[in-house]
Amino acid sequence: MMPPEEESPAGGGEGDNGLVLLQALKSGSTRKGCDPFAQTQRSKLQHRRARINQQINKEMRMRAGAENLFRATSNHKVKETVALELSYVNSNLQLLKEELEELNSSVDVYQNDSESISVPMIPLGLKETKELDLLLPLKDLISEHYGEEGVLFEKEIKEFMELRQAMRTPSRNEAGLELLMEYYNQLYFLDSRFFPPTKSLGVFFHWYDSLTGVPSHQRALAFEKGSVLFNIGALYTQIGARQDRASLPGLNQAIDAFQKAAGAFNYLKENFSNAPSLDMSAASLNMLVRLMVAQVQECVFEKMTLLRTQHDFLARLQLAQEAARVEDVYSLVHQTMTQAHVKDYVPFSWITMVHVKSEHFKALSHYFAAIALCDCPAASDAELPEQEKAFIQFHVTMPEGPSLRVLLQDPEERRKLGKAHLKKAIMKHEEAMRIHGLCKILRKMDILQEVLSFAHKRSLSKYSEIDHEEDFFETGDAPDIHPKTHQKPEIKSPNFSQVKVTDLFHRLGPLSVFSAKNKWYPARRVHLMRGEKGFGFTLRGDSPVLIAGVIPGGCAAEAGLKEGDYIISVNGKDCKWSKHAEVVQLLKSTGEEGVEIGVITLQGSEGPKAADKKAAAMSSGGGLQKSNKENNRKSLMNSKSASTLLVWSKKSKRSKKSTYGIPFTAVGDNEAMY
Repeated sequence: MMPPEEESPAGGGEGDNGLVLLQALKSGSTRKGCDPFAQTQRSKLQHRRARINQQINKEMRMRAGAENLFRATSNHKVKETVALELSYVNSNLQLLKEELEELNSSVDVYQNDSESISVPMIPLGLKETKELDLLLPLKDLISEHYGEEGVLFEKEIKEFMELRQAMRTPSRNEAGLELLMEYYNQLYFLDSRFFPPTKSLGVFFHWYDSLTGVPSHQRALAFEKGSVLFNIGALYTQIGARQDRASLPGLNQAIDAFQKAAGAFNYLKENFSNAPSLDMSAASLNMLVRLMVAQVQECVFEKMTLLRTQHDFLARLQLAQEAARVEDVYSLVHQTMTQAHVKDYVPFSWITMVHVKSEHFKALSHYFAAIALCDCPAASDAELPEQEKAFIQFHVTMPEGPSLRVLLQDPEERRKLGKAHLKKAIMKHEEAMRIHGLCKILRKMDILQEVLSFAHKRSLSKYSEIDHEEDFFETGDAPDIHPKTHQKPEIKSPNFSQVKVTDLFHRLGPLSVFSAKNKWYPARRVHLMRGEKGFGFTLRGDSPVLIAGVIPGGCAAEAGLKEGDYIISVNGKDCKWSKHAEVVQLLKSTGEEGVEIGVITLQGSEGPKAADKKAAAMSSGGGLQKSNKENNRKSLMNSKSASTLLVWSKKSKRSKKSTYGIPFTAVGDNEAMY
């Protein structure tokens, strides 16, 4: 059964009183996340997490103040009082962190509601963030940097803020992922428009650590990008955990979701440095990538158990090796979680569950090896070569005893080795149950207890079935099984291009010119009269059109137009986004009264050197020029400063635009003259 908040694509759920939708309709937008008031299990959990985050933030501020006072005062009585207060605050912080850890360990909330019994997966809760008011800072920057009235862009600013508000509560489905991707892609435009390389916008982005609730804040937009990317990965983990893994479609969807979660965390690890919160540190992200890969491998094993309907010898050997592979990757995750930089950060219940799964799947590998040896008939002469080939690569070390041929064809030898594997399986089952009992939180998880107990009883039953009273030999130690998988996990990097977005602030003009990194002189309005030989300039490019050349002594030169000016308006009509042909048509339709042209000049583009370079680039023989370097759009951030995304993922796809330039020698008294 689908959780209530996901029964509609928009993410509305039971208890939805229409408040969010009503607010969206009033604002002219239907973009929204889940209803934060919907009383679903997941929304209640997120609400409790947010409340604890706020309490942790308050206690940390109190601790910082108390520590400052303790260092500043020299009065012994005051020091004693402050020390007592500090111990009280630290105690409260510890209790809050333990409460948050228990919430983060509530993996059952994110599982599916299917009646089938399956091992729970580990999902991540989303990072929480504070509301952000960008209205005044963006209006001020639009007025100061772009020379436009900031009040005219209030609609676009509010639309962006609504999008940010919506992405705080994404629904746990494809619509929620698209919402996060849309906001992530819009951050490219926000960065290009409003974050100059030498000046801060003056706003702080506040985010809480996903596991500890510790708040962090930075002015860098990279922190916002990284946190949203983390939530994309976290949402994939929740989608993967909720799939019904008793069916093949559910398993395929879970595999895909966990692979994409691994891809998001891996992308974040490779492109984000000096993270201010521990959940985005390289060590934590490395652990999360390995955890997701292990959960993919577990799903692959479950998929094998569904697909392998035949119960022949080779199929069971493959199942045993798949289980050994799952044990292998979970052992690696457990090693990563118990490292110094991660152990004190990761919830104890996670470490315990990963350890339990490692032992559980090792037990399963020995169980399926025993089933293959004991339940399948001895190899015939025709089957022997194929079984020998498979069995020689099955164990890490060859078992002691008779030759491989005798082992495969002698039922008694097969039973002896099968009994050894079952003995080891039972020992590992009991170890998994012992480790499980050490964690108070896992002991409350009935479904995990049920899975472990069932597997243990099954192995005990099989052992008693093949155990004979007259067995006087001592059961040997079965060698470990060589891990092998038929489907290796794939780390799928985020595909940001799948969600197309439009620049909300496109009215400011093309990013190639009108961006935060560019500076230009105040716009000039020039009145031009058409002379006998036209206006006396050549044009090139699109959006905006560039004045590529000015004829000395012509009308344009006398009016003050210069090479390198961009045309932004003609007779009051905005031309920032106009094509070359459209601007030419506006100029041609000018009457005897002349034309008023609005132009801007980029700072640093004027001067003899710049003019010489542009003149050299122009052909003196006339015709078409197919280079428009002035309008090329730089879509990747190259900064390698701390806390900065080193590679910006949203790459633009600009179509090649033909640019028209008329050389000075070609300007004549005809319709083509500008």
